[in-house]
Amino acid sequence: GIKLMTETLALEYAPKGIRVNNIGPGAINTPINAEKFADPEQRADVESMIPMGYIGEPEEIAAVAAWLASSEASYVTGITLFADGGMTQYPSFQAGRG
Repeated sequence: GIKLMTETLALEYAPKGIRVNNIGPGAINTPINAEKFADPEQRADVESMIPMGYIGEPEEIAAVAAWLASSEASYVTGITLFADGGMTQYPSFQAGRG
């Protein structure tokens, strides 16, 4: 998938000084999720799968993207940076519930 594509492109373009990275966002409060997150029971179910205990905001993903694009991340390439409140580390997510 996209992870393998990121890694492959990073290897191909690194010698040219081009960095390729990928952001893996978790549950983010966006219009596509508005209906689900408006229901308190469904929202609580999603939040129960996030170790940090809350649904992320678009600004949090934007901050990750800004960092990856900055000179502070100049030595970072070929990664998938998960910005998900720890969701992918939770056993329920790893078991396929998430």
